[in-house]
Amino acid sequence: MQEFLEFIQQNEKMIYMIILMVFLGIEVISHVPSILHTPLMSGANAIHGVIIIGAIIVMGESEADDYPAMILGFLAVIVGTLNVVGGFVVTDRMLDMFKTDKKPNVNK
Repeated sequence: MQEFLEFIQQNEKMIYMIILMVFLGIEVISHVPSILHTPLMSGANAIHGVIIIGAIIVMGESEADDYPAMILGFLAVIVGTLNVVGGFVVTDRMLDMFKTDKKPNVNK
């Protein structure tokens, strides 16, 4: 417990910065208009693709008995992949909303 409290004291500014970034991120994302959602999602997919590659590199470079690094790398690959796939699904659905029907109207 003492080590945990020392860690918090040593990294107090970093913890405050992370909390501020979370609130700022939520505020920015909640004010994004629908028309910008698709380009932003595409950018996020590209970023998470890089995260997946980095997690694979971390897993490959870690020692065989370094289980925390292997577990964190594996979780990063899984969560990053889920985010990329989900982002592409959402982007595809949004783009489908803007497609027009090219079928001729037979009710004339």
